[in-house]
Amino acid sequence: MTTSANKDKNIGFPLNIKSTIPKHRQELLKWNGWGYKDSQFVYQDGKVHFTGKRYPIGEQPLPHLIGYVTETMGVDLNIQSIERDPPKEFDYPEPNIPQNVFELLKSLEIPYSVKIMDRVTRAHGQTLNDVFILKNGQFKRIPDVVVWPESHDDVVKLVKFGNENNLVIIPYGGGTSVSGAVECPQDEDRPIISLDTSQMNRILWLDKENLVACCESGIIGQDLERELSKLGFTTGHEPDSYEFSSLGGWVATRASGMKKNTYGNIEDIVVHVKMVTPRGVLQKNCQAPRMSCGPDFNHVIMGSEGSLGVITEVIIKIRPLPACRKYGSLVFPDFESGIKCMREVAKQRCQPASIRLMDNDQFKLGMILKPAASYFGIILDGIKHFYITTIKGFNIDKMCVMTLLFEGQEKDVKISEQKIYSIGEMFGGVPAGEKNGERGYMLTFVIAYIRDLGLKYQIVAESFETSVPWDRAVTLVQNVKYLISRDCKNFGITHFVINSRVTQTYDAGCVIYFYLGFNYSNISDPVSVHHQLEEKARDEIIACGGSISHHHGVGKLRTKWYTDTVSRVGADLLVATKKELDPNNVFATNNFLTFSTKSKL
Repeated sequence: MTTSANKDKNIGFPLNIKSTIPKHRQELLKWNGWGYKDSQFVYQDGKVHFTGKRYPIGEQPLPHLIGYVTETMGVDLNIQSIERDPPKEFDYPEPNIPQNVFELLKSLEIPYSVKIMDRVTRAHGQTLNDVFILKNGQFKRIPDVVVWPESHDDVVKLVKFGNENNLVIIPYGGGTSVSGAVECPQDEDRPIISLDTSQMNRILWLDKENLVACCESGIIGQDLERELSKLGFTTGHEPDSYEFSSLGGWVATRASGMKKNTYGNIEDIVVHVKMVTPRGVLQKNCQAPRMSCGPDFNHVIMGSEGSLGVITEVIIKIRPLPACRKYGSLVFPDFESGIKCMREVAKQRCQPASIRLMDNDQFKLGMILKPAASYFGIILDGIKHFYITTIKGFNIDKMCVMTLLFEGQEKDVKISEQKIYSIGEMFGGVPAGEKNGERGYMLTFVIAYIRDLGLKYQIVAESFETSVPWDRAVTLVQNVKYLISRDCKNFGITHFVINSRVTQTYDAGCVIYFYLGFNYSNISDPVSVHHQLEEKARDEIIACGGSISHHHGVGKLRTKWYTDTVSRVGADLLVATKKELDPNNVFATNNFLTFSTKSKL
């Protein structure tokens, strides 16, 4: 696939883009789990290792992981669930498409498929419920047909076709949603089309003078970064899922990246968005950096989660590649000291590209995933360990680590390092080296694979996030951990883990990620129990002043709290927007609110 060459925009040659997401993504990615087929945690012959060479821990023994899962999580490694075979055609009903409508679809000459694997693959995202069903059950509703438009014009045809023939269209990007946003409404009896944008993956033009680029919405994050880097540029947008998530998905969920301190969140990066709705194309006809002409309709599109239309093209800001990139880390005596340091960094507005704080439990988990000869060796090297525990007196069961990433000109990076380490020292922080910083940063891309290993041994796990004012951050973490611990005991759960990390900092608050997992060997419906625990945790988060989401969106999982979050007037405004742009409810995702799925709005 190639981009169009546009000399007026300073591109004088085509870019060859090989997408990491093929049309039939089961060729490369797992059909029933996270990530690549060749990348997974494996327990074999009494040892655990991570397969493949895509990640730094690939093909290396992980001797300390076994002790963690057996002691902390109570896993019996002799009992492993049987891997379910991929679904067969007879496992699900045949496509619910009238023959005359199917013939009209064929006449559009847009690639499509009614194969069961293509349909099932696009019936879900990456929630715990989604993956558990893939491994143990069956979806109640899946798309009837998958289509792969290859341009904006193809999408215009498809949306017009859906609107005229009483069909449902659910946009599908990288498939990494953790909010239930792409799941098919179970009571929908109209034919459902999954509109997969993965083949709309071109960089249409790049303007070196104004530092903007126009891209199709289906381009995957790592593909976009790879091609831009060849030309000396970057978006700087790097969400945890950037290996698999799409540009359109970032816009549709109001995404945030690990390096937002330097490059901004998606709303800071987007200049212009084009979205196809049943009423026509919503777009601005001016690409100036800012306009004062009433409400910014880019913000109607950003965060719309496929409920109003299909995002087809996005103009984004780009930046020259940083001359210097350097990792770092600080160890603190406890989580609260680390929070105080982050708060001071935010006050002084001297955040590096990325600054993250792992609590003690997550810090230990991260170190356990490091190949090492001894337990203390996985925490820190011998000299640092002696200094921190003996000279500084840190308790190994309380200390936590802050990981840092600096990007920019070399002189600026040095100044930033000096500021951060100086502030860290004010709160008892001790520098712990570049390797620990890099390891902590890269752990983000590997940790998602742990859930698949856990499911093989009766462990369910999921993450959830929030943003919260600074003065309530520590209390929120303490309360959520206490509540989860109490309720796990009430459910009879004896082996569980609840840990957290602070991932983003703002002037007025921070972002907190929680990871909750438990052994469900004595639980009949573990997904329901996990959902109940997470729901109670979310209620407590809101009571502590936290948000229902920072960057994962609302989807179907968080509809319970949506109206109270935006007010009744705000919810009605969304309904009015929906009625204006999609009166026949073609985009019947039921995200945010449950709209009628069987009649006009």
